[in-house]
Amino acid sequence: MSYWVRATLTVVGVLAVLAALWSVINIVILILMSAVLAIGSDPAVRALQRRGRSRGASVALIFASVLAFVLLFAWLVVPPLVRQVGELADNIPTYIDRLGQRDDALGRYFRDTDLAEHLKGFVADLPSKITSSFGTVLGVAGRVTSAIFNLVTVAILTVYFMLSLPRMRRSATLAFPEGEPRELGDVIIDQSVSRIGGYVAGNLVTSVICGMSALFVFAILSVFGVGIPFAFPLAVWAGIADLIPAVGAYLGAAPAVIVGFFSSPLTGVLVLAYFILYQQVENYLIVPRVMKNAVNLSPVAVIISTLVFGSLFGFAGALLALPAAATIKVVVFEGFLRDRVAEGDPVAKETLEEHDRAEAEAVAEATARARARVRMMRRLRDRLSKKPPE
Repeated sequence: MSYWVRATLTVVGVLAVLAALWSVINIVILILMSAVLAIGSDPAVRALQRRGRSRGASVALIFASVLAFVLLFAWLVVPPLVRQVGELADNIPTYIDRLGQRDDALGRYFRDTDLAEHLKGFVADLPSKITSSFGTVLGVAGRVTSAIFNLVTVAILTVYFMLSLPRMRRSATLAFPEGEPRELGDVIIDQSVSRIGGYVAGNLVTSVICGMSALFVFAILSVFGVGIPFAFPLAVWAGIADLIPAVGAYLGAAPAVIVGFFSSPLTGVLVLAYFILYQQVENYLIVPRVMKNAVNLSPVAVIISTLVFGSLFGFAGALLALPAAATIKVVVFEGFLRDRVAEGDPVAKETLEEHDRAEAEAVAEATARARARVRMMRRLRDRLSKKPPE
């Protein structure tokens, strides 16, 4: 078989595989999301294993902890939310009347445009419109069911990947030929897994910062008499929603802003201003810095990869953007640049040396932070262990 025949068959085969994958892209994305979550959870699993637990018990403990947190959050938030939504729906006509009676620009606008009467008519006709729109109701129910099915699928696959991750890593290494290619493949897999784990850890850090800062600001507003109801669950929701790239910030801010405006116009404006300011700080300061240390990507690469993958594949693309970019960087540097350096390319050598320096700095910073956390926990433990004077 000639070279051109083999090349043509190879290209056709690759295109056929890509076309098949594209036809089931939704399933592929769910699998990739599960793999990213499993790899990100692996450091916690290994930490529990070092304490004498089996891998299965460690995975079960982590999964039970996450499930308990979700159920606790739902128990704290859903019943008050349902009750408040019902009260809000009952009191909408009263709120509309109050808005129309206000002696400010908003009240005058309501009176001049008869917006109050239109809103009252819309609220009065809403039950009949919902009942008559049976197809819309079915469509919404179908999307909700599909979302729940996807979440359950991701959870099950994540648990499976967490259990079998060591075996999967060995199997992936065996895909490379024995000798130097297999050693190179082992390096690429180890570094890619490390980058993905760093991404998940960094995402958790930014979400904790988001939730804690929101709770802090809500507490300050409360001190000055413009507090927001349900401050704690709203701050927790802001932190949880911040895990979702691109749109998570808006999903986390929307409930707090809405509740703030229903509490008082001043509270709503202040909460909205806070979230707008915080998102600028997070997008251009916190996330690039945290992700640079976590996945060793420059701030520009973090922003561009998130925008590009998010535009191509939506929410799932934004979620997988940084792991994909970090993996591509590992493949390029380990599988391409080191060969160019071995061939005597001075530009490749300079680029690789710069990369290695950045890698060493990131490791040194992570080690310093870990030691600082250990010292802080030790001091806290020592203070708590001291007996109070009798």
